Amino acid sequence: MKKTTLLALTFALFTGTTWAHTIQNGAPLPSAKVAEHGELTLNGDDIVYQAWQTEQLPGKVRVIQAIAGRSSAKEMNAPLMEAITAADFDDSRYQTTTIINQDDAIWGTGGFVKSSAEDSKRDFSWSSIVLDENGSVAKAWRLKEESSLIAVLDDQGTVRFVKEGKLSADEVNQVISLVTQLVNQ
Repeated sequence: MKKTTLLALTFALFTGTTWAHTIQNGAPLPSAKVAEHGELTLNGDDIVYQAWQTEQLPGKVRVIQAIAGRSSAKEMNAPLMEAITAADFDDSRYQTTTIINQDDAIWGTGGFVKSSAEDSKRDFSWSSIVLDENGSVAKAWRLKEESSLIAVLDDQGTVRFVKEGKLSADEVNQVISLVTQLVNQ
């Protein structure tokens, strides 16, 4: 009986740590690269894709939003994105980077996810949008499926806040206060 309980407990603990994301406060983001699709850039009204990697992030304060390619994941932290838009941070010091995991989309909707990402880039040209066709970032960071991760990076690329899942109203305020502080340093 004790062996069974110990085995079950060990399995439960191992399973929990296996799926925990790998991002830590006070450290840089774990390295990740997106070769298939990648960062969307505008060339006139045309969308061009280029390879993207985490090593490109230092230089500005950033909110990283890594989301599954599902509307439910996008809506999860929409209040934070609205608060960021309302805060109107200086774009010479701040940028939002949204990484969309197209591999974690509802079956058959990959084309819609890509089209939505392209429309968002046209609407928010100053934002960095990365379309991750194969889920490379989610795999590298061990993100939960069908979810959203928010991380705040200082201009050196160090993580100052991280949470996977829906942020509370207090956490949205915390992120906005932290970004304000970092942008004004």
